[in-house]
Amino acid sequence: MNKFLAVAYSEAVKGGEEGGIPIGACLVYRGRVIGKGHNLRVQTGDPTAHAEMVAIRDAGRRTIEVLLGCTLYTTLSPCEMCAGAVLLYGIPKVCIGETKNFEPYGIDMLEDRYVHIKYLKSIECVKLLEGFIKKNPHVWNEDIGR
Repeated sequence: MNKFLAVAYSEAVKGGEEGGIPIGACLVYRGRVIGKGHNLRVQTGDPTAHAEMVAIRDAGRRTIEVLLGCTLYTTLSPCEMCAGAVLLYGIPKVCIGETKNFEPYGIDMLEDRYVHIKYLKSIECVKLLEGFIKKNPHVWNEDIGR
């Protein structure tokens, strides 16, 4: 597994252990993780606390020069909200662990705006979320699992 996807995956596992949805993300600049996080929607009751949003928030205020040099790694294809944040902050590259468990609507938005997408096709990411969805379909369907 790619070393930065492994950071995102570790975050996803942590989210699952907390009773939340096991999706993780990290923001990387010049080979260094500057922000990371996992989906906190269940834990906090915040419907916007998706992993990508949490990772971007964790990175804090950054100049456009830094953001234009970043790559976002995420265990699952981003939703429209998270794709919008990528576009808003000018993040030019997104690496995605898996697209099987969620139709990648956000990817179309990103590709339309020339964000480079790399599919990492991680079976670990697929299995982690698949297991959660089977055990917790009601939680998954509250949000993006429609």
